[in-house]
Amino acid sequence: MKFVQLVKKAKKGNKKALLQLIMAQQDDYYRLALSYMGNSHDAMDAMEEMIVSLYANMGQLKKEEAFYSWSKTILVNRCKQMLKKQQKVVLIDEWETAPSEVHNPYQQWEQQMDIQGMLATVNEYQKEAIELKYFHDLDYETIASMTNVSIGTVKSRIFQGLKKIRDQYRGETHE
Repeated sequence: MKFVQLVKKAKKGNKKALLQLIMAQQDDYYRLALSYMGNSHDAMDAMEEMIVSLYANMGQLKKEEAFYSWSKTILVNRCKQMLKKQQKVVLIDEWETAPSEVHNPYQQWEQQMDIQGMLATVNEYQKEAIELKYFHDLDYETIASMTNVSIGTVKSRIFQGLKKIRDQYRGETHE
């Protein structure tokens, strides 16, 4: 209930309400931006651009309940625009982890390398869908909205990507 009221206030131009909405999921926004941008500085820039865009376009939001899906779509689009502008390729070894997630740096680095190695076997669309689904815990509808494809395409990309990873992994264990 309070969430919808905050969105309605934000739509009327209340900056404090918009800030409360963003702060409630700031970690999710940061992780999402970081997964696209590859470093914390660019992730923060993308979030800053998202906030400016949200404030300027709050009146266009039709359903208050869709605020987080809508705002994450804007964030992903900002990240893609920034990457396109920079013509930047994010190298796997340049990825950073969120500071709060570091418990055992060596173990986490190994796990990150394993996951990135597996994701290197799928195409960029499959990788994006798998990351959004399993690293950011987004539902199919949100991913479809963020990537401008149908829900069926999202499901297919995830299924085919996971199948390719599974086939690759099985192939390595039998050798």
